[in-house]
This record gives sequence, C-alpha cells and structure tokens, in this order.
Amino acid sequence: MSYEYLQFDSEGPIGTITLNRPEKRNALSLELLGELSALLTTISQNKDVRVVIIKGEGKVFSAGHDISQLVDREMIYYKAIFDTCVEVMEKIQRLPQPVIAQVHGVATAAGCQLVAACDLAVAAEGTLFGTPGVKIGLFCTTPGVPLVRAVGRKRALEMLFTGRMISAREADQYGLINKVVPPEQLAVETRVVAEKIAEASSLALSMGKEAFYNQVNLADSQAYDYAKGAIVTNLFSEDAKEGLSAFLEKRKPTWKGK
Repeated sequence: MSYEYLQFDSEGPIGTITLNRPEKRNALSLELLGELSALLTTISQNKDVRVVIIKGEGKVFSAGHDISQLVDREMIYYKAIFDTCVEVMEKIQRLPQPVIAQVHGVATAAGCQLVAACDLAVAAEGTLFGTPGVKIGLFCTTPGVPLVRAVGRKRALEMLFTGRMISAREADQYGLINKVVPPEQLAVETRVVAEKIAEASSLALSMGKEAFYNQVNLADSQAYDYAKGAIVTNLFSEDAKEGLSAFLEKRKPTWKGK
C-alpha cells in the first residue's frame, strides 16, 4: 500500500513506520491517523515483521494534533479525530509485535501520547516532551491516559497542569522513555534494541505482550490468576518446547512462531 503521510520500510524482522509530514512537524492530522490505523492493521497480520519502530521525518518526532483541524469544525469531525487517535493508541497496545518509539526533537501533546503508548522508547539527547494543551485552553485529556500509566499520577498531573516541557533526561527518570542516547546514535541504538527483541520467539513475544497488558491493571491476585493461565498456555506452544529443549541441550533454538 502507498501512503501520503507515512512511510513504511522493513529490513529483516524489523519494520519502521515514519511519520512523514515534516513541513507540519509531523502533526497527527485525521488523515495521518487514518493511514496509521490502517497500516497497523496490515502489520499485525505480517508474520515477517517481529518488531516495529515508529519515528518522525524532519526536525521533530511529532508536535501532536493538527491544531488547524481543531478550530471551527462540527462535533462529528472532532469525534472522528479523537476516535481515530484512540483507535491508533489501542492498536499499538494490541499489536502482536513490540513497538519502539524512536524520538527526537519534540514530542508534545498527542505526540507525547504516541511515545507513552509505545511499548518502549529511545530518545535523543536534547529531545523535549510535554503536554502543553492547558496553555491554549485545551487540556491534554487523551494524552493523559497513557502518560499516567507510564509515569504515575503526580508526574503526569504536573506535566498536564503546567504544560512544562521536560528534557529527555527527565523523561528517562520519569519512566516515559527507556534510554537517552546522543542524537547521532539514535537510529543505531534504537535498532540495537529492536534486533535484541527480534532474537526471541515471535509467538512468545506476542503472547507475552498480550498477557502483560491484560494483567497490568488488575489487582495482584487477579493478575496472578490470569498470568498462571497465560504461562501454562505458553508452555504448550512449539516454540516454548523448542526453547526449553535447546536450553537443556545447550544449543541455539530454532523458532517456528508456533
């Protein structure tokens, strides 16, 4: 498929989605979000792609929603924007493949939401993160959903109430991202993480990711009950049997994704 506002490339087991509206600071317009939703559906069915990287073209990762689309429109249009945005964030979580945000420049509002929604994130030194909607009278309510789950209530509310931009180092300390690297090493370091993940069984990764998100907001006893069932189910997969045998036989496993 061809896309107007995105680019998708795959190299080996790693697929890379590039937000491609550099002239608009990769603003998440309704059209871009629609393309991204469709692409994620396609990737979810592609067994050759085992890890996904999301990055931005140009000087920034993403400045959030396209503000020009949030002025003087009908209610149905606004609903379409936020329905599609939520659909994208939920698809990232449901995607069988782990998703890594490769972040540079700026990630604000819905752009920060996109980083928080990804499973992992690597950022370049000098990158700024924020939810500054309050400064223009539009509280970043939807970005707050994955943000609070990533950084906790106090830090999320500070970002949401003040609109203050935080540095990559602060974002790392907060738990919004996993790693800060020199700008010239961003692509390489992100790919190192992706390649390490891709060494694992794709089935184990997809089952594990699904189980993780299904249990993460449950009470401890419920989470353990769910996790017990998930790991027992995992044990009966061909890849688990192969991995355990390979460990005992001191050899490298051969994954089948089954």
